[in-house]
Amino acid sequence: MMLTRRALMASGAAAAIGPVTTGRANAATPPNTIVIAMQIDDIISFDPAQAYEFADIEAGANIYRKLVTPDLEHLSTMGPDLAERWDISSDGKTFTFHLTGNALFPSGKAATAADAEFSLRRAVTLNLTPGFILTQFGFTKDNAAQLIRATDTHTLVMELPKPAATSFVLYCLSANVGGIVEKETVLAHQEKDDLGNKWLTGNSAGNGPYQLSSWQADDHVILDANPHAAAAPASKRIFIRHVKEGSEQLLLLRRGDIDIARNLDSDQIKSITSDPGLQRITSPTTNQMYVAGNEGYAPFAKAEVREALKWAIDYDGIQNHIVPATYIVNQGVQPTTMLGAVNTNPFKKDPAKAKQLLAKAGYANGFDATLDHFSEHPYSDIAAVLQADLAGVGIKVSLLPGTRKQVLTKMRARQHQLLMNEWFPDYFDPNSNAQAFCANPDDSDNSKLKIIAWRNHFANKELTDEVDQAAQELDTQKRVALYNKMQQQFWDDSPIAFMLQQNAVAVARKDVAGFHLGPQSDFVRYGKTRKS
Repeated sequence: MMLTRRALMASGAAAAIGPVTTGRANAATPPNTIVIAMQIDDIISFDPAQAYEFADIEAGANIYRKLVTPDLEHLSTMGPDLAERWDISSDGKTFTFHLTGNALFPSGKAATAADAEFSLRRAVTLNLTPGFILTQFGFTKDNAAQLIRATDTHTLVMELPKPAATSFVLYCLSANVGGIVEKETVLAHQEKDDLGNKWLTGNSAGNGPYQLSSWQADDHVILDANPHAAAAPASKRIFIRHVKEGSEQLLLLRRGDIDIARNLDSDQIKSITSDPGLQRITSPTTNQMYVAGNEGYAPFAKAEVREALKWAIDYDGIQNHIVPATYIVNQGVQPTTMLGAVNTNPFKKDPAKAKQLLAKAGYANGFDATLDHFSEHPYSDIAAVLQADLAGVGIKVSLLPGTRKQVLTKMRARQHQLLMNEWFPDYFDPNSNAQAFCANPDDSDNSKLKIIAWRNHFANKELTDEVDQAAQELDTQKRVALYNKMQQQFWDDSPIAFMLQQNAVAVARKDVAGFHLGPQSDFVRYGKTRKS
């Protein structure tokens, strides 16, 4: 059942926030409450050691604080959060964090280094889905107690088992898995040896601006203000309604039943342009769309065919005509906001050049290929354009639409020929994309690294070695230079053509201010959101 404002009032959930106007002409959401409509059926858990979906991570970003966080206005700069400052040893392996003493949990108790120690050790020990973000540095349940330790009330020392780039480490600590929980509260709800995981699935123990008050799967999430937050949030309550369809979100927005709609498509966003009562809030995200040729399919084993693919596509046409409001053209491995991004797009539709390359590869008459893609909009529309673009250079494509599960299962088994897919990094550091698309140290079925390069049989030893080198480079500028070099090599050799980068778009009523979208769910902020 969808939770309506009538049901909200009847249940008593809104009793503390005053009456709700039900007349359609004068509809209004409750005062001191921001009502958001978005798709939240992906939520599995709010435990920062487990949460790994869009909606639960977004909520976590407003419930939990981390040791460090990127400057939201300058994301390439790391800034303080619970740690006021930090020191790093000359070999880059020992990090000493000096915590503030005024970050209070809802219980009224201040966060200490013991809470931070417990939280990071806990994430490593549980090693649930996002645990690899920390364990990739060499932390294990056996060494975490020795390497992550509070030396006094406000000092946390973290020793890396192996060298890693400083910026890489800090960005990973700023991920949701780095959220600091209140040790005492969590352990009070521990069942057997789960370290409070079952309880934290539907409860919270953070010291951010909000705390989790209610969650009903596929229905709603309610966040209420942390009474002891360092900076009191502008609105006392955030009420998130599960509304799957953008058309319904837009209807609710226009009726005044919600304040913010989060999942509108390009046509719906375009339709609000002339509506004086609505506004558009945008941010580039790190979500990217690409088309890949599997080098296990003979034509794509030829370098000229891989390059021809990139020159056959009408990138600007796809963006302008299918997704003008929700995507931009970005042909780089890294999203535009990421450290190491090369914000240039060297390819454009050039059928003559593509045909010349195909002829050089021995495919003057083209070849046949299948293209697997998600069946929903906008992927189906973009796939049709790709089919036409590739036909224009002699590549006869048969479209194979499928569910996400079908398409991804086939890709992971390396059974596709051409594939259109989307990707978003696991954490806000260039290593995530670089490793996924450039590193393939073992192309066999027994490989331990089976990400995008492996799934397309793309194995470039120089790129693979540079991924490891960049992940360990302590000098940030040298690290950026490595990623810039890797980008050009990727363009020259890979079977993957990055096409588009998604824009996050929220449409809000005109009286809403302070809502902050970011490139990832971790960076969406509710704390300053208010209604005039």
